[in-house]
Amino acid sequence: MGMTLSQKILAAKAGLKSVVAGQLVTTKLDLVLGNDITSPVAINELDKAGIKDVFDKDKIALVMDHFAPNKDIKSAEQCKKCRDFACAKSITHFYDVGEMGIEHALLPEKGLVSPADLVIGADSHTCTYGALGAFATGVGSTDMAYGMHSGTAWFKVPSAIKVEITGKKAENICGKDVILHLIGKIGVSGALYKSLEFVGDGVKELDIDDRFTICNMAIEAGAKNGIFAADEITYDYLKGRTGRKGTAYRADDDAEYEKTVKIDLSHLRPTVAFPHLPENTRTVDETGDIKIDQVVIGSCTNGRISDLRAAAKVFSKRRVAKGVRTIIIPATNEIYLQAVKEGLIETFIKAGAVVSTPTCGPCLGGHMGILAEGERCVATTNRNFVGRMGHINSEIYLASPFVAACSATLGKIGIHKEL
Repeated sequence: MGMTLSQKILAAKAGLKSVVAGQLVTTKLDLVLGNDITSPVAINELDKAGIKDVFDKDKIALVMDHFAPNKDIKSAEQCKKCRDFACAKSITHFYDVGEMGIEHALLPEKGLVSPADLVIGADSHTCTYGALGAFATGVGSTDMAYGMHSGTAWFKVPSAIKVEITGKKAENICGKDVILHLIGKIGVSGALYKSLEFVGDGVKELDIDDRFTICNMAIEAGAKNGIFAADEITYDYLKGRTGRKGTAYRADDDAEYEKTVKIDLSHLRPTVAFPHLPENTRTVDETGDIKIDQVVIGSCTNGRISDLRAAAKVFSKRRVAKGVRTIIIPATNEIYLQAVKEGLIETFIKAGAVVSTPTCGPCLGGHMGILAEGERCVATTNRNFVGRMGHINSEIYLASPFVAACSATLGKIGIHKEL
């Protein structure tokens, strides 16, 4: 029996010729990630166990992004704990204010992930790095602590779902529409502890930012990981970022999948996830007349340069509607600088939006855009759970940057059909 792409990576990292779904394996790690919320818990566990050393100071990344710049005393203390730990252990990849970005955009940008790497992170959206052909998944802070100390982690080898992508993208369709469509089709537990493996002729239509978005939200279908096989698009992105080529594994022809889900890109319409689950999807043609109070464009899902360009295309011709607060958050400083060079930041400000330093901010209800009771927000983030962005009686509608920008200028959920 052949192996899936994810199974091949797990087998290699476990030092085994092959693995099968359900098998328990112990693997070597290429990178361990933590942020300012999850790292302090891991650090405390190491301290309680009396563990002084980390396995490799070059294979640990700590990113201060969730509540940074610090919003209050507690968040300042969280970051200080990480700062002190990074200094004491000489952690190479410690990213604080001025250097940091949103972790899942920053680490690929810094060249810290390559094809066939095995990455764990104490953040559920660590699965983002599957866009580069890596096996990447979120873990708890205790597993992060063990990984930082030992350089290993254990897994139950997941079974897999094949997502076969065909056709060509229509205008203004992006990775966010693809993954929302998929989650709407299979549900938030449709891939529970499974690998979502994206294949097919249509994959070449998806640029690297599309792939980052799709893999980022694999967890919203319950998946252990999402993954694309490394190809020319992958290596074009990695060029100049890292000298590590990794291994471009492919699934075997006789690999076993639990099922196949087909998506024809040419048939997709801009898609919106209604409250309070990412599976509650409708096309933009079915949204009705829903007035909004706020728009957030950013996050580890959609804060990349192509996302900002899509939004700027809308804001270059229209202003933010009166009564709508529009917050734009570039995911990293590199993206921010590129947006400045291209004039996108000026476009946003002239249109009536505000632009933030890179931060997770409002995505998890942290800061920079908390919702009051009864307010509605269109966001390019990844979750729209009850109370996710503020009051439990507020509402979040997930959408692409194009739909979010259009909605900001309309004052309600929708798109400008002439764009």
